[in-house]
Amino acid sequence: MSDGSATAHLYRPKLLTTLSEGYTLAHFRKDAFAGLTVAIVALPLSMAIAVASGVPPERGLFAAIVGGLLVSALGGSRFQVGGPAGAFIVLVAATVSKFGIEGLLLAVLLSGLLLTLIGLMRIGSLIRLVPHAVTVGFTGGIAIIILASQLKELGGLRLTGAEPGPFFPKLHALIDALPSLNPAALAVGCGAAVIIFLIRRWRPAWPGMLIAVVLASALGALLHLPVDTIGTRFGELPRDLPWPHLPLISSALFWQVLPTALSFTLLGAVESLLSAKVADGMTGRKHRSNMELVAQGIANVGSALFGGISVTGTIARTATNIRAGAHSPFAGILHAVFLLLFLLVAAPLARFIPLAALAGVLVVVCWNMAEKAEFVRLLSKRREALVLLATFGLTLAWDLTAGIVAGCLVAGLLALTGKGVKSESG
Repeated sequence: MSDGSATAHLYRPKLLTTLSEGYTLAHFRKDAFAGLTVAIVALPLSMAIAVASGVPPERGLFAAIVGGLLVSALGGSRFQVGGPAGAFIVLVAATVSKFGIEGLLLAVLLSGLLLTLIGLMRIGSLIRLVPHAVTVGFTGGIAIIILASQLKELGGLRLTGAEPGPFFPKLHALIDALPSLNPAALAVGCGAAVIIFLIRRWRPAWPGMLIAVVLASALGALLHLPVDTIGTRFGELPRDLPWPHLPLISSALFWQVLPTALSFTLLGAVESLLSAKVADGMTGRKHRSNMELVAQGIANVGSALFGGISVTGTIARTATNIRAGAHSPFAGILHAVFLLLFLLVAAPLARFIPLAALAGVLVVVCWNMAEKAEFVRLLSKRREALVLLATFGLTLAWDLTAGIVAGCLVAGLLALTGKGVKSESG
């Protein structure tokens, strides 16, 4: 089996390569099973990420359906699965808070165009030069920020005002709101997280997140628990995709959201190529980085046109896809089809899902996202530790972009002294 090295530079979707090699009914069966498995994982996760980002849950599903289909159909990785990612929660929430939904959609659209341009300019290979300590640092920082953002829903807390965006003011507001703690919500959220961890330990092949959310929804409805649900907060999910349309575009809004779009672009490029690299390591194949960035860009444009949030390659769903026996990009396409079927057939059931249960899902995501062992290992190496802590600290104290820029600057200064740190490619 070729590892794809000879064609890694081509602008040719892996879907076409798969079809040229021959595609059989047996291959389709494998892809259908893998696609269904990934859809079961993506369903609660996409809604949880959307709610945590400050937008209605259906916008996460729109992104997973439209963006996921385009990433797999056009991408440069045979097994990459695209959709909304936890790493974007902080950026999306801040953008919605500052510019509203239309500002968010414009930022996602612009980032899609920029990602496509970066891919066409063959800059994909340069993304791999981002130091490893930077990626570990900002991933750890994002995990902690997301965890903090879920404490309100996890405990059913009632804040006296709007929840602050910055990390430290947020913690202060949450501490002040502790007297409003809802024991039922806390039990539902923590119970969901515990169920997921236990299933992952004892029955790793089972869809732990979906099982936890279904159980929490059933218990909440049967026992009439006093907890907020998707229905009480957002109403029923729509039962179809919206018609595509351009977001509101004005020169003033364009320049206001452009820095945000650049942040989306940087994070999307790094996340998607890291995910593709993980897939390469699991399968022995080689992705086409520039084709992958073009696909990610088109997927974000598509998501924005259908009202979805930002899209990137997702490591957890991609790994699930591979472990489930996927043969080709059709698995990712079918995952999007299965999610669409849920929206068309079973969307009304989502109104019973407790928001605390979705917060519990994201607690697990945060735990898995943070590379804890690698963080500790890098702390033992003085130069890598400087880069790591600069990235981690600025991500918490300021924002993700500041953390990445600071980490790369520190790494650059260390490289000038002849004592550089490892990049993602080596």
